[in-house]
Amino acid sequence: MILKGTIASNNKKKIIGIVSIILDVNINNFKKGEILVTKSTNPNFLPLMTQAKAIITETGGLLSHAAIVSREFGIPCIVGVKDITKKLKTGDKIELDLINATIKIIK
Repeated sequence: MILKGTIASNNKKKIIGIVSIILDVNINNFKKGEILVTKSTNPNFLPLMTQAKAIITETGGLLSHAAIVSREFGIPCIVGVKDITKKLKTGDKIELDLINATIKIIK
């Protein structure tokens, strides 16, 4: 399965990492270096965002919170990936292609 979104911040060509789906910033098991996957971000997500290897959101565009923060901190980010929090699960290993704005689950 290949998912597609919009590149909001790109400082690498491809990234491979482990997914951590966070739907509530107050209830999380996020570990530094994981790929943060969420519906959207807000200022409360900042501590997690700065520790993320990359960020993927279901909603948002180039002026969304996730896009702006990821550019400021140099964190790769893809936004607007429909139903990403339902199609991935915590612990999945994925590859982000930051040239084509695609996400692929690695088996």
